[in-house]
Amino acid sequence: MDLNEINVFIKVAQAGSFTRAAKELGIPNSTASARVSALERRLGVTLLQRTTRKLRLTEEGEAYARQAAQGLEEIARAETEVSLAQREPLGTLKLTAPVGMGSESLTHLVSTFRRKYPRVSVEFLFTDRRVDLVAEGIDVAIRAGELEDSGLIARPIGMTQWVPFASPAYLKRAGTPKHPQELREHACLQFTPLGMDDWQLTDGRHTVTVPLSRQLVANEISFVKALALSGNGVALLPSHVCSSETAGGKLVRILPAWHSRIAPVHLVYSGRKFVAPKVRAFVDMAVAGLKRAFQE
Repeated sequence: MDLNEINVFIKVAQAGSFTRAAKELGIPNSTASARVSALERRLGVTLLQRTTRKLRLTEEGEAYARQAAQGLEEIARAETEVSLAQREPLGTLKLTAPVGMGSESLTHLVSTFRRKYPRVSVEFLFTDRRVDLVAEGIDVAIRAGELEDSGLIARPIGMTQWVPFASPAYLKRAGTPKHPQELREHACLQFTPLGMDDWQLTDGRHTVTVPLSRQLVANEISFVKALALSGNGVALLPSHVCSSETAGGKLVRILPAWHSRIAPVHLVYSGRKFVAPKVRAFVDMAVAGLKRAFQE
C-alpha cells in the first residue's frame, strides 16, 4: 500500500482535475497522473474515466474515494494526537511500587500530579513481584533494593530504612527497651518478608539477632502498622511510612541507634528514545517530592 498514491487519488477526485490536484499538492501534473495509474494497476480496477475535457469517478472509484478519505482522516487524526501527546502530558500513566510503599508522601505526590495534569489518568499496581515494565506496559516503577542491569533508566531518590516502632500506650504498659536483646521480652509484630524466626538489627558496628516468638505474623505491612498503632507490640517498619505518625506522637521510634534493612530506592522507567511527556512530568515531580520523604 502506497499512501502517496491514495492521497493523490483523493485529491484528484475532490478537485475533479489532475491539474488542480497537482497544484494543490505541489507536484507535477504528470506525477499525479502516474500515481493514480499506479494505484489502479495495483487494485486492478478503473477508478477514474478520463476524457480530454473532464474526469469522472467510476462506481468503484466513488466507493474507494469515500472510504479511503475516511481512512486518511483517521490517520491524520492519529498523527495529531500522537504529536500532541509528545508535547502535553495526557493519557494513562501506569505505575508500580512494592506493597507498603503507599505512604502519605506518595499519596500527596499523586494528588499533586493529578491536579497539575488533569488529562492524565493514573493506574497504580502495588506488588512485591518484580514487574517487567515493557512486557506489562508499566510506565514507571518505584523500586527498593539493588537494581538489576536491565537497560532501564534509574533515578535515585533515597534510602528506605526499617526501624523498630511502638505506640506510647504499649511502651507505657510494657516498658521501653534499651538494647535489641530486650525485645525478646516484648510482643514483636512480624512482617513476614523480614523473617519468621528472628530480626537482625545493627548499629553500624555490631549486629544482633533477636529471636521471635511468632505471636503476631502478617504479610501485609499496613496491617502490621495498624497493630503497632493499636498498642499490640513492637514492629519493624520503613521509617518513611511512619513519618506522620511519629510527628503526631502516635508511634515512637525505639532503639534509635539501631536499624534493620537499608535499601536504595529508585524511580525506574523505560530507556526508549522518546520518553512520553506524562512519564517525564511524573518522574521530574517524583524525584523532587520523594527525595524529601526518603531522606528524612
